[in-house]
Amino acid sequence: MRVIEGGALARISDVQLRQLLKHRTRLVFARMAPEQKLRLVQAYRALGEVVAVTGDGVNDAPALRAADVGLAMGCNGTDVAREAADIVLLDDNFATIIEAIRYGRAVVSNIGKFLTYILASNVPEILPFLAMVALRIPAALTVLQILAVDLGTDLLPALGLGAEPPEAGGMRRPPRKRDTPLLSGALLLRAYLFLGLIEAVLAMGGYLLVWQGAGFDLAALRQLAPALLHRSAPAELLWLQRQASAVAFCLIVFSQVGVLLACRRERSSGWSLPAWRDNPLLWIGVMAELALTAALILTPALAELFAMAPFPAAWLPWMLVAPVTILLADDLRKGLLPLQRAG
Repeated sequence: MRVIEGGALARISDVQLRQLLKHRTRLVFARMAPEQKLRLVQAYRALGEVVAVTGDGVNDAPALRAADVGLAMGCNGTDVAREAADIVLLDDNFATIIEAIRYGRAVVSNIGKFLTYILASNVPEILPFLAMVALRIPAALTVLQILAVDLGTDLLPALGLGAEPPEAGGMRRPPRKRDTPLLSGALLLRAYLFLGLIEAVLAMGGYLLVWQGAGFDLAALRQLAPALLHRSAPAELLWLQRQASAVAFCLIVFSQVGVLLACRRERSSGWSLPAWRDNPLLWIGVMAELALTAALILTPALAELFAMAPFPAAWLPWMLVAPVTILLADDLRKGLLPLQRAG
């Protein structure tokens, strides 16, 4: 460790100072004049570093103002320091700064989890309409069913993700780059081309299997499409369409439960369930999601409105396969991430 006092710093040029800061990590600057503190802040920022400065006196004000984050002492700090700072530390305890950073990182992480969860369901919602155009088959979902997912079943679980406590090991990760967007390319790829794509395959597969079980292959379903679209088909076929649509809807909802658990952990496995006291809103969200899904299918008036019908109980075990598939696939992806970084 090298100690540089104010007198020695005065003899170092700005170019030499930046080189020193760039190549030496263990430096202590002591007995600094106010203008030298400001000079250090400007040198670090010139290197692209994010600078935080703590201070309590009048002479700390220039450095507090110039830093990316200025932290003044709330108990022993002067009024000038508090006015110049971005944050006032009420208890003058430096450990509070670490805790604040920990929770700040958790907030940014939770926003990413929230966005991933919300965006993942967009793919299985749009695929039925793409399949309707490309394959000329009936749409597996209706517009009202899509709204039921976006504004109903997804709402509380998404809020629960936003209330997740800080993840273990979050402080051991390197800081995010200042130009990294919240809606990053990696997040979109995971939501749309990974989690969302798995959901879409499960939902469309369930829809087609219901028809297949009733003896209608893809060619037969294509012939029935105009009659089902205009509701001129026989009642038993309209009922079968509503059952198939309900299966697709439930597979999306149960897949979203798997996405919810997978998104709770960015790098570790999502199989561990949170304790009630850690995040009750997450549990409330999952229970409300499943209860609303059951109500939409089993309540005659709601089922009629949302064009769904109760399906055989034999399909229920398949609903549990959906979140398990999501979790297994995402765990595999997380396991491959270190190999991708090493490569």
